[in-house]
Amino acid sequence: MRCCDWLRCCGGGEPRPRTVWLGHPEKRDQRYPRNVINNQKYNFFTFLPGVLFNQFKYFFNLYFLLLACSQFVPEMRLGALYTYWVPLGFVLAVTIIREAVEEIRCYLRDKEVNSQVYSRLTARGTMKVKSSNIQVGDLIIVEKNQRVPADMIFLRTSEKNGSCFLRTDQLDGETDWKLRLPVACTQRLPTAADLLRIRSYVYAEEPDIDIHNFVGTFTREDSDPPVSESLSIENALWAGTVVASGTVVGVVLYTGRELRSVMNASSPRSKIGLFDLEVNCLTKILFGALVVVSLVMVALQHFAGRWYLQIIRFLLLFSNIIPISLRVNLDMGKIVYSWVIRRDSKIPGTVVRSSTIPEQLGRISYLLTDKTGTLTQNEMVFKRLHLGTVAYGLDSMDEVQSHIFSIYTQQSQDPPAQKGPTLTTKVRRTMSSRVHEAVKAIALCHNVTPVYESNGVTDQAEAEKQYEDSCRVYQASSPDEVALVQWTESVGLTLVGRDQSSMQLRTPGDQILNFTILQIFPFTYESKRMGIIVRDESTGEITFYMKGADVVMAGIVRYNDWLEEECGNMAREGLRVLVVAKKSLAEEQYQDFEARYVQAKLSVHDRSLKVATVIESLEMEMELLCLTGVEDQLQADVRPTLEILRNAGIKVTNRGEAHLELNAFRRKHDCALVISGDSLEVCLKYYEYEFMELACQCPAVVCCRCAPTQKAQIVRLLQERTGKLTCAVGDGGNDVSMIQESDCGVGVEGKI
Repeated sequence: MRCCDWLRCCGGGEPRPRTVWLGHPEKRDQRYPRNVINNQKYNFFTFLPGVLFNQFKYFFNLYFLLLACSQFVPEMRLGALYTYWVPLGFVLAVTIIREAVEEIRCYLRDKEVNSQVYSRLTARGTMKVKSSNIQVGDLIIVEKNQRVPADMIFLRTSEKNGSCFLRTDQLDGETDWKLRLPVACTQRLPTAADLLRIRSYVYAEEPDIDIHNFVGTFTREDSDPPVSESLSIENALWAGTVVASGTVVGVVLYTGRELRSVMNASSPRSKIGLFDLEVNCLTKILFGALVVVSLVMVALQHFAGRWYLQIIRFLLLFSNIIPISLRVNLDMGKIVYSWVIRRDSKIPGTVVRSSTIPEQLGRISYLLTDKTGTLTQNEMVFKRLHLGTVAYGLDSMDEVQSHIFSIYTQQSQDPPAQKGPTLTTKVRRTMSSRVHEAVKAIALCHNVTPVYESNGVTDQAEAEKQYEDSCRVYQASSPDEVALVQWTESVGLTLVGRDQSSMQLRTPGDQILNFTILQIFPFTYESKRMGIIVRDESTGEITFYMKGADVVMAGIVRYNDWLEEECGNMAREGLRVLVVAKKSLAEEQYQDFEARYVQAKLSVHDRSLKVATVIESLEMEMELLCLTGVEDQLQADVRPTLEILRNAGIKVTNRGEAHLELNAFRRKHDCALVISGDSLEVCLKYYEYEFMELACQCPAVVCCRCAPTQKAQIVRLLQERTGKLTCAVGDGGNDVSMIQESDCGVGVEGKI
């Protein structure tokens, strides 16, 4: 049997796409790794050899080992063996015990995760299973506030709205809840046990590092005709996330080292502090001095007799110049330093995971941190509504509220005797109509779901009946979305209900407007926009709403002469700008689009491209409604620091553009560098040295939307180019690679 075949049989080899039958792990087309989390540097057999190798690969320790070994030669012995071996043994014992304690702590943390118990659906009913025993194809039940044990496809939920929320702070560091949707076919089944009675399977792509995308299909064969549904990231439950609402049932797709979270992490390695390296270098210098002194002493004797043995004996006699106690003092000092950090009242809750490099914190030259979430309150506030001819700020929101009120409460209150409205009334109604369309679009185009809670416990059935404002909490995957919906509520149009297929808005006159959700196009980093198609139940009107960044929306909306200028003005004020547009659709036009869209979503190959092409057929000549501007609430002491980040940016797609942009940026002074992950990849591919030279000269560098591997690459390049110490700070699983690659890593517990 060839080596690659053996690896494949053991769950190794190249990752491949897979077909997973629901509830039948035995029907697998390949072997998969065990669902075991292992963050240890060593195992039982490699611990002692590994620790000793890491100790004696440096000259400082090797020097004392050679001294101790030399005492076994009678001609070189200067005293009792214990005078050399006892100090060396004590040093090694301290090191081995320290490493053992850290490995045991890591083992216990891994064991706690691997031993968590979950419920598994089987033909004999519900059975308890440890996380480490979960297999691909198992149907796993995950309760509220329970961690998802493996990468799964979302099949069913107990929530009445047919969806659930996930907390992904342990995966990507985001504090906002993510909305996930079950497979429609399995959600309609009467009970969860029916999942084992149907003949169905999931076809999934090969394991991938990208936590923001997924391509797959769900097929039910025993229905007539067979049912096929497309699967995307909205149907995926990644390991490490926590179910925030309801109880969910999922089928396991990936386990063990094929998990998204594991693939984003690099292998743990032993780190050595700069102080240890400096001591090691000084030891070499002192040893060179010993050799010189020994040669001088032998030369004074004219190299008589066995002079080479005399040189070694002089080296042993003068060996005290390099005290072995220095190593003991260093190790004890690091242990005390780690203990003091844990007990520091100014940084409560700090845990030192490694006691070998605590002194590194005082010698950091480059600090790399994940975004600015720790510098802000992560709470967005609506600041500006711009309609082209008029703009509304915080001090004029009452005017927007009056426009909305007039639309819904004064439409039929004109005096009967008045033959026609006055010019002032016409202007007033025209402006009210424009404001209303803009507010309505903002209130409908989002992924926000209102959740009703009573006394801290979700009570959807009772609270939602009355749409009680005091019980309502908005949940969304972005704080920007929540800020927009909260603003529409403040001006009179309130989102009071939402599920997979419908949405309800409440007007200032307490009238409930019902809308059917026909299609949703989620926001992606590639498209930089999101859209929704809804049908107004009262009029039957179908409307396509879209909002996104000005760089993409400028080519989608009808020509106008104010979009670019006003977007620039708002951006210079530090606002996050969104462009909102709409398009009315005829019934036939929508039906034609739906057929093409469903067909594109079922494609396994090039699905993203095909779906984007179909959606783009609608994204033409849309009516520009408004611009919105929201702002994150910065801590007062960091606002001046973040001002420099708005100065300049680099955006390139090829080698020629990279050359021009880097040369142009070189002529700027005291300017922060802002670059996206895609542009960064191009620059590092063709002009790695030039880019790193510019980056090191800037007061600050912001890399937007970087992949975990790119974060680790930046750390590695900084270390190689500058030789300086780096510190990486992160709050999610996608920061693990960066933290492990840096000289000193800091993990921040995310806000829940």
